[in-house]
Amino acid sequence: MAFTLRQLQYFISVAEEGTVSGAAQSLSISQSAVTDAIKELESDLGVTLFERHRRGLSITHKGHQFYRHAARILASVSDARRSFGEAEAPAGGSLQLGVTSLVAGYVLSDLLARYRRAYPTVNVTAIEDNGDYLEHLLIGGELDVAVMVISNLRDRVALQAEIFETSPYRLWLPLGHRLAGADIISVSDIVPEPLIMLTVDETEENTGKLLAAFSARPNVAFRTRSVEAVRSLVATGAGIALLPDLVYRPWSLEGDRIESRDISGALPVVQVGMVWRRGSQLTQAARDFIGLAQQQHPSRGRAAQER
Repeated sequence: MAFTLRQLQYFISVAEEGTVSGAAQSLSISQSAVTDAIKELESDLGVTLFERHRRGLSITHKGHQFYRHAARILASVSDARRSFGEAEAPAGGSLQLGVTSLVAGYVLSDLLARYRRAYPTVNVTAIEDNGDYLEHLLIGGELDVAVMVISNLRDRVALQAEIFETSPYRLWLPLGHRLAGADIISVSDIVPEPLIMLTVDETEENTGKLLAAFSARPNVAFRTRSVEAVRSLVATGAGIALLPDLVYRPWSLEGDRIESRDISGALPVVQVGMVWRRGSQLTQAARDFIGLAQQQHPSRGRAAQER
């Protein structure tokens, strides 16, 4: 039996929520319907997509690989529907986008590719910078929309934000590390370990706050703005890292030499979303971009609006 679009939707929701109950709630369906769909999908593909444990589900390496394909399939179907179900795209216009470093390669690329396919005549210009500077450009009217980490958004009076992805922090370990076999890893377990510190967006700040709660200073072995550098250094045993789950790529170069593990306790999360100037007259191109992002992450958009 071939898999269905509904099964793909359920699979993506479980992968993003981390639990069947969370996926069922976001989809407004029963947990049994989600469970049955995942089992049927795994049977059809002949692979295990999730590992089951007491705290929920964790996606497997094969699951990560299939997630990319599933997301592309659903995006293509959505684009096809839009091409017949909506009015023609505007015959021109421009879109000034901002993006923070952590988001540029892991969130914006797919979203921007979909937008260019749906609105090929719009001239898109994007700038990558830190969050504070993007806020300055948004307030000054130099950007239409920014796709950025908004967990630490400074000016919530002048700016309007909508979350469409929430990513928890997880621990990256090299294969064979002493903590890899532990049933539970606590923050105190990682205090003496050398840290590979990613310095973009709010990652270093959050890691410092987390360890400061245990009266410990980060034992930083290396600081870098490159996620790929972190990946290589952890894979070769130079240290461990605390990073948002959205940048974990087990299928990438050296990714299969890294284990990603949960840490017990309350860890910070990274919220990714769209930001624009509150009360501004958005251009049609900007409204279309926001609408497409909301369509790609429907459950995230609703959750943000309810807040």
